[in-house]
Amino acid sequence: QVQLVESGGGLVQPGGSLRLSCAASGISFSISTVTWYRQAPGKQREVVARITSGGMTNYADPVKGRFTISGDNAKNTVDLQMNSLKPEDTAVYYCNARGPGYTYWGQGTQVTVSS
Repeated sequence: QVQLVESGGGLVQPGGSLRLSCAASGISFSISTVTWYRQAPGKQREVVARITSGGMTNYADPVKGRFTISGDNAKNTVDLQMNSLKPEDTAVYYCNARGPGYTYWGQGTQVTVSS
């Protein structure tokens, strides 16, 4: 059974940092494209950052320079380091893994940026 489990969300003040982690079982991130999405209340789900199986990364414009996505194939995890957080980063963050013939989602982790 495939599972993606996100962790690391929470409440942080503006300007603070959080590190999200997505851990997989049943699939290998080494052959997957892993994408972090987020969905704020009343808004559509949007791409935040992506890392390919070859290690190429790209970021949505609102998070460039502040967020960093990285993968650890040995641990089968993909992390999202989020710095200089803003209130508009508040959302539920989801991990998605896509590969040959499959796509899977995690359950999401809440990130709230507020003073």
